[in-house]
Amino acid sequence: QVQLVESGGGLVQAGGSLRLSCAASGSDISRNAMDWYRQAPGKQREAVATITSGGNTNYADSVKGRFTVSRDNAKNTVYLHMNSLKPEDTAVYYCHVIKRGYDYWGQGTQVTVSS
Repeated sequence: QVQLVESGGGLVQAGGSLRLSCAASGSDISRNAMDWYRQAPGKQREAVATITSGGNTNYADSVKGRFTVSRDNAKNTVYLHMNSLKPEDTAVYYCHVIKRGYDYWGQGTQVTVSS
């Protein structure tokens, strides 16, 4: 069992920055790839960023150059640093891990970007 808890969301003006955190408990995630997803109202959930256990990263085209995913294995935590935020980044952001064949999701954190 893995529990994921996101935090750090909020209301920010366009061009601003936020840092989201995803704290894992119940299991060590250092050997797992971790993902960030987001879901805007009326839209499907979409992948935003991935970081592998080795620290390799991958990003959706819409956030490349603006978002950075990182991890602190000592804290069992993954981060999403978001810069140059746009109104279209408004969504609930979720972290995700697949562990032993099971999908685990956090409860999400709301990010709202005003124009």
